[in-house]
Amino acid sequence: MASLETAAEHERILREIESTDTNCIGPTLRSVYDGQEHGLFMEKLDARIRNHDREIEKMCNHHFQGFVDSITELLKVRGEAQKLKVRRAGEVCATGTMAILEMYSRLQEQMRAKRYYPALRTLEQLEQTCLPKAGQYRFCSIMAENIPKLRIQIRDTAMSQLRDFLESIRKHSDKIGQTAMKQVHKHPETLWAEKVQLTCSHSQEMTDLLNVVPGAQDLVDFSPVYRCLHIYTVLGLRDVFENYYRKQRRKQARLVLQPHSNMHETLEGYRRYFNQIVGFFVVEDHVLHTTQGLVNRAYVEELWELALSKIVAALRTHSSYCDDPDLVLDLKNLIVLFADTLQGYGFPVSQLFDMLLEMREQYGEILLKRWNVTFRQVIDQDNYSPIPVSTEEEYRQYTSQCPFQDPELEKLPFPKKLPFSEFVPKVYCQLKEFIYACLKYSEDLHLSSTEVDDMIRKSTNLLLTRTLSHCLQYAIKKKNVGLAELVQVIINTTHLEQSCHFLEEFISNITNVPPDTVNATKLYGTSTFKDARHAAEAEIYTSLNAKIDQFLQLADYDWMAAVPGGENLAASDYLIDLIAFLKSTFSVFTNLPGKVAQTACMSSCKHISTSLMQLLLDPEVRQISMGALHQLDTDVKECESFARAGPVAGFQGDTLLLAFSDLRQLLDLFTQWDWSTYLADYGKPTCKYLRVNPHTALALLEKMKETSRKNNVFAQFRKTDRDRQKLIDTIIKQLRNLIAQHHT
Repeated sequence: MASLETAAEHERILREIESTDTNCIGPTLRSVYDGQEHGLFMEKLDARIRNHDREIEKMCNHHFQGFVDSITELLKVRGEAQKLKVRRAGEVCATGTMAILEMYSRLQEQMRAKRYYPALRTLEQLEQTCLPKAGQYRFCSIMAENIPKLRIQIRDTAMSQLRDFLESIRKHSDKIGQTAMKQVHKHPETLWAEKVQLTCSHSQEMTDLLNVVPGAQDLVDFSPVYRCLHIYTVLGLRDVFENYYRKQRRKQARLVLQPHSNMHETLEGYRRYFNQIVGFFVVEDHVLHTTQGLVNRAYVEELWELALSKIVAALRTHSSYCDDPDLVLDLKNLIVLFADTLQGYGFPVSQLFDMLLEMREQYGEILLKRWNVTFRQVIDQDNYSPIPVSTEEEYRQYTSQCPFQDPELEKLPFPKKLPFSEFVPKVYCQLKEFIYACLKYSEDLHLSSTEVDDMIRKSTNLLLTRTLSHCLQYAIKKKNVGLAELVQVIINTTHLEQSCHFLEEFISNITNVPPDTVNATKLYGTSTFKDARHAAEAEIYTSLNAKIDQFLQLADYDWMAAVPGGENLAASDYLIDLIAFLKSTFSVFTNLPGKVAQTACMSSCKHISTSLMQLLLDPEVRQISMGALHQLDTDVKECESFARAGPVAGFQGDTLLLAFSDLRQLLDLFTQWDWSTYLADYGKPTCKYLRVNPHTALALLEKMKETSRKNNVFAQFRKTDRDRQKLIDTIIKQLRNLIAQHHT
């Protein structure tokens, strides 16, 4: 069967040789050499030639000469034809083989040079074009078998390079972010949202900037990404590559967004955290704009949304540990730079600025704590004495630190004294320093002037109403604060109260918002200092009364003393000392504002009067003689003499004497024994003893009755004593009836 097929094939070839132009005989001859029975074909070819020879011989019998010529020509053609057939077939075969070998050699060179993308193109040409045309040679089969292996090798090598790239950008994220943030720090004018219209991609300004200053592409070689992307695309595995890349970057994002446990301890901790995050997103932004779809805007925005929530949570947690206002301020500036950098790359950052406003509250609380310490130090270091100034320069130095104008004082020659102590200029300067500290935080937060002004005023109000108010209470209530110190506190707070409208103007000047703007927050300084002054005044009254009580504790009355003779009684020693103390004290009250001195003086006189009355009515004092009443009367006259002398200015007439009127009328009633007048006029508006309460009179009279009864033990038969006893009993009865009537 095979021989029949071979014979038929040889026949076909012979017909083609006979009918084909010699210039196109190469493919026909190639099929001869590709066959298995070369010798058999040559035999058939010889047979065919002999057959043609016979035909030629017949045709040329009567054309002998032409026959001879033809035979000669045919023999020449036969020889040339055989040579031509062999040469052309060999040339075609050799040319095809060399081309394949050269292409395979080029492939090997590309693989050694790690030019994998061109290598894939070469493989494609070999597989789809060259090898199919080369035939069934053994070396072609070997090449075809190696092609899938080479593709796998190229794929795996590209992926290995991508992994190296991912590791490289993880290490370089900090440096990339640092570089990007430096760009923003040096050229902030290109990044403000108010000045640059940001789109989903870079602003033109940012793009120009990246071309001038080294960016991510200068710090990291992105070619492994592009190469791997091309290779996987050629291999039909682009989706696999994209999923792998995004998955690995998400893992890196989670690592980058995890802050160190001690990040809050230094600013550098925060800086490294932000640098790594910026570096991560700068890389993703670069890949987004250079790879046509390896990552898309939705993927990057999803990553940023995840990052934003974790960043805000981390900052809230870590910043809460901070108690240093300078560190919080530096952190705020760093967050602003971080936000502006990412905003320049098209990422929304409004949440970061919202969080900065939250941190503003924390910053304010930390400031209040620091200024509480500062105010306490000022209070503890103050000498509570008016400031002496000996030169014009000194005078101007103090008046430039705090607002103060006193035309009368300016007329006085040097040396002279400012009315307030060092406390006033120091506190006023610290108030301004606090306002500056508040302003520093408000800068670069993209707030309007009105918002900044409102924030500063609210913070200043907290400083005044909470911190400074508490410190003033501390100054008033702390141990060993004397009357002179309390007087100085009142003077100081009065001047600070008067300076509040200057503080309003100071805030307006630095925020450019007029103080009379509608809905503008007003400072509560006036009420703060007024409350402190009232507290100091009350403390003065309390302190004075406590001092008076110390003198009264030295009182040692002889309640059974006999009625003095003709000589005049002298005031008690304790009372003389008390009056001397009051005179000395009230002499320094001259600088007190308003009616503080008058109130203190009146309060002191009333306290003395009330205390003496209590001595008379003390239940433990059961008996009181007329002699004791005369001594007390003498002491009260001494007090009245003090009141008439006008220890402080401002009282009209005998107003200060009214403090002793209750005691004076009671003593007059008993020492003058004017009961008939008292009983007759009781209840009338013109009653001489209008301020004598019948209960008080009865209680004192009962004590005098006991004294008379005790004396009667030794002199019960003396008529005058019996008559006095009867008179006391009668008055007591009448007083009881009087009380009963008015009670009814």
